[in-house]
Order: sequence, then structure tokens, then C-alpha cells
Amino acid sequence: MNNSHSKGICDEIIYSRFFKDNVKSIRNYLYFKYGNVEQSNDMAQEAFIKLWENCADVPPEKAKSFIYTVANNATLNQIAHQKVVLNYSKNNSVNDRTNINPEFILEEDQFKIKLEKAIANLTEGQRTAFLLNRIEGKKYAEIAIMLDISVKAVEKRIHGALLSLRTNIEQFK
Repeated sequence: MNNSHSKGICDEIIYSRFFKDNVKSIRNYLYFKYGNVEQSNDMAQEAFIKLWENCADVPPEKAKSFIYTVANNATLNQIAHQKVVLNYSKNNSVNDRTNINPEFILEEDQFKIKLEKAIANLTEGQRTAFLLNRIEGKKYAEIAIMLDISVKAVEKRIHGALLSLRTNIEQFK
């Protein structure tokens, strides 16, 4: 008995009993304090891992205070990290386009204009079938029913639209 007492909390039996006696209360403490079940489970587990890693330095009478301190600090660190991530994403989502090469933005805008003009130059039947298929995701059969034409006619209109777009966009380059 004296041998297991000298090991203190490093003894697997003592550690296991300590874990079973305290895991629920540390989880509840973290949950009540921070309101997140998953985070409280994770931080409680992290605290017990830290206790095991530092068991030689933590006397059994200080173990409970150690896990509460470690769990609380880890949770506070995670909350601070989440705030940093949130602020970073808030600040950078507004500036997304400023990090892109200005030449790329200009080319993108010019291509968009060219594409819109090319789509506008399609016949009404081609434009309607093409946009229903590519923008709204309708299948050829659905388009055929909507336009009261055959599926083959839809295929022909979309094929013609693609050929026309390819030709018009190539001319713009």
C-alpha cells in the first residue's frame, strides 16, 4: 500500500478512481460556465490528459484543483482563439477581392460582360433552353415539357447555344 501511495496520482488505480469520481463534475462545471456540451467534454478530457502527463508533479491532494484550473484555462484559451478567428474572418471577408490580383479582377469582369453579351446574342429559343439547363439545372426532359417541344429540339437548341457562345467568346479574345 505504501508503494502505491508514493506514486500518488500516477498510480493507474488511483488515477482511474480519481477520473471516475471527478469527470462528471468537471464536465458539468464547464458546461454551466460556458454553455457548450461538446467543448466541456473536450476540455474535461484535455484536463485529465494534462493531469496524467504531469502526474509526477501534482500531489493527489492538489489534483482536483489542477484539473479545474487546466480545464478552465483551456476553455478560456479556446474562446479567445474563436474570437480571433471570428474577427479575422469578419475583417477578411470584406476584403476578399483586395487580396486578388487587380488584373485578374479586371479580366474576370471583362469576361462576365462578354459572356452576358454572347448570351444576349443567342436566339430566344436557344437562350431559354440554355439558361433553364445551365442556370436553373433543369433536365432536357423538364425543359421539353416546359417549352412544349421534343427532347431532341431541346438538345438541338442547347447544342446551338453552346456553339454560338464558343464562337462569340473566341471572337472577344
